[in-house]
Amino acid sequence: MNRKALYWLCNIGGWMLYVLAFGLFGIPVSRGQSAQVLWFIFIIFFFGLFFSHLYRYLIVKFRWLQMNVIPLIPRLAIATIVISSIFGFITVYSQVMLTALNTAQDSSAIAIGKDVFVRTILGYILIFVLWSVIYFAVYYFLNYKNAEIENLKWQASMTEIELNKLKSQLNPHFVFNCMNSIRALVDENPGKAKEAVTQLSNILRNTLMMGRNKLVPFSEELKVVKDYLGLESIRLEERLQVKMDIAPDCLAVEVPPLMIQTLVENGIKHGIARLTQGGLLQIKASLLSGILQLEIRNSGQYKGNTESETGFGIANTLHRLTLLYGDRATFSISNESPETVVTKLNLPVS
Repeated sequence: MNRKALYWLCNIGGWMLYVLAFGLFGIPVSRGQSAQVLWFIFIIFFFGLFFSHLYRYLIVKFRWLQMNVIPLIPRLAIATIVISSIFGFITVYSQVMLTALNTAQDSSAIAIGKDVFVRTILGYILIFVLWSVIYFAVYYFLNYKNAEIENLKWQASMTEIELNKLKSQLNPHFVFNCMNSIRALVDENPGKAKEAVTQLSNILRNTLMMGRNKLVPFSEELKVVKDYLGLESIRLEERLQVKMDIAPDCLAVEVPPLMIQTLVENGIKHGIARLTQGGLLQIKASLLSGILQLEIRNSGQYKGNTESETGFGIANTLHRLTLLYGDRATFSISNESPETVVTKLNLPVS
């Protein structure tokens, strides 16, 4: 059931219960007055529904639901008193008119005490206070439930991204290529082969462990990047040149796990690895005014929204940044020159 249907169901149902209780316990009915009582109950129900809907209209139109308690209370108090007073006058004079019709008297001859007006208006004030309490309580409860649902969606999105990330890092083609490179080194350079096995195991272990964390220290992410570059240098040999310029104060900053490694991987796969002569990969990190500024440059040309073969590319990187930082993080990738692609990533320091 949507909110609009729930509102009308509760509003109509609430006033029906009120007039039913009012008819049973609030009006003494004598012989010949049943028609008068029914009309009076109908008037209360109709105008009660009208004024409560008018009350809701004011709440929505003037955005009282978004206000803090202190400025909200006087507005609700004024609206409640005014609406209850008008409603009270209508019901009292309706009762007078119905009595006059039933008794064939002149309505002006029927005296109305001030205490009748006061009791009637105070009664309606109590009713509208109760109505507003229920309305605001239901609104905040539904918003709380919606916030929980949105949070669950966020967690589901994060889980999906993490799964995509794991698929990217545990790509069987990547592992297969690494194992082939290591096998070729076993006879030629056993020491380097042993180091490569260690690097591969570090990547796999860090991938599984980092998948459980939203953020990790930049120093940990840098270790994964270095292990990945070490393995790629076995395959590409002198075709891959690496240069790093990392400011020491960046190492403790927390970053999304494996995000930088993914950007480095994209630069090698779609840039350097496709060039016969290979190329240079540069990683620069600095901390400026509470912003971690990362720049990754690689030889090659950027040709639009390129997705990695594993399906974890730029689109998912942007999605992940939005989930973690909202609009506080920025990401761009472009051709800095005909021979160089630059990827820039700015992350706020939490």
